[in-house]
Amino acid sequence: MNSLFGTDGIRGVANTYPIIPELAVNVGRAISRLLKHNHRATVLIGKDTRISGDMIESALSAGICSAGGDARTCGVLPTPAVAYLTRTKGFDAGIMVSASHNPYYDNGIKIFDKDGFKLSTETEKQIEEAVLKGWDMQAIVPKDPIGKVSPEIGAEEQYIDFIINSGSNAIDLKGLKMVLDCSNGAAYKVAPAVFSRLGASLVTLFAEPDGININDGCGSEHLSSLKQKVLDAGADIGLAFDGDADRLIAIDEKGQAVAGDKILAICAKQMKIDGNLKNNRVVSTVMSNVGLKNVLATLDINHSITDVGDRCVLDEMRKSGAVVGGEDSGHMIFLDRHTSGDGLLTGLRLIEVMNKTGKKLSELAGIMTVYPQVLKNIKIQEKTDIFAIPEIADIISGVEKQLDGQGRVLVRYSGTQPLCRVMVEGPDRKTTENCCDRIVEVIDRMIGAK
Repeated sequence: MNSLFGTDGIRGVANTYPIIPELAVNVGRAISRLLKHNHRATVLIGKDTRISGDMIESALSAGICSAGGDARTCGVLPTPAVAYLTRTKGFDAGIMVSASHNPYYDNGIKIFDKDGFKLSTETEKQIEEAVLKGWDMQAIVPKDPIGKVSPEIGAEEQYIDFIINSGSNAIDLKGLKMVLDCSNGAAYKVAPAVFSRLGASLVTLFAEPDGININDGCGSEHLSSLKQKVLDAGADIGLAFDGDADRLIAIDEKGQAVAGDKILAICAKQMKIDGNLKNNRVVSTVMSNVGLKNVLATLDINHSITDVGDRCVLDEMRKSGAVVGGEDSGHMIFLDRHTSGDGLLTGLRLIEVMNKTGKKLSELAGIMTVYPQVLKNIKIQEKTDIFAIPEIADIISGVEKQLDGQGRVLVRYSGTQPLCRVMVEGPDRKTTENCCDRIVEVIDRMIGAK
């Protein structure tokens, strides 16, 4: 592997590396040493429901303590909860053990700085160098006593209170019927607690984690069960979280998915009406549908486009002063309320718009016309320069000429998995699928895993 860090933290801890404890111990050591601030480092550790979470949490704690820091564990909580608690409780760093929407046998490490933001590229490189190049053991053994591990009491309640209080004053969800898909992941307790306390009538799905059923046919990437339950229950809205609950896909009362691009458009329009859309700007990635660009132009809202990854979105938001941004995959950031993408916060924000306008979600979602889009993944042998391979470059160029301005092509590698992603937008479904299949066939033939 060329790099320890992917687009969403340290990747592949459970699945890729055979010596899991050694890697995690060294990561803990590096964090304890590099992120302290003129005092003994205190690091918060959270996790999702994967069976490997306890093991990695213990290894990280050992590394932190061996380098003279203290580890505080908050148990199973969403990634944004770790970011929030790190920022508000005075920790030097926060660590989330999770592989997000991936299967249970994957796991990873997400790291937050003391302000609740993901680490800078410079700091990631320092940690990577320390972990991959090894340590001077004498340099990391502290002269002071080694650290200790202790639980962070009340973490779950503090996060629940934060989400409840992050909404508009006196928000009341009485009369709202909701279905929650907790993905057998990190939201399985806190999501029902938040929305039930706000008065909603709930049906809860996939809230019985067993260590291996996280994201298994459920959650933000597997919507069939949630769609059917929304229809069967006559619900007003369904919310699907991913494994660590930093993403959200909504389902309207007609059983149709409302993904990140539409959520951005809905919320940005209301924020502009309310006078809360700072700098009149929305940030999204190159994966966003061209329909988002069109609707933002109609609303006279400025639009910044970044590379894929929530950190790229966040960096541009902080640079441009935007307070709303995200990805169509459901990773939404509302920087006026939180430093991290948060599925629960996004769901609450979307419901706030429903309450303010008195409109059903399907009506709100009509704000944006979605151009036909096809996204396919190819398992690959290694991540080479795609456009340096003539056959691949030629087929992509040929498809772009065929679309002739009525669509677009985006080919990129996954930041967390050995996959090449091909996305094509076009004027109609048949043309779009045909164009995508042609590109996929060539890529699979040239660099696909055999």
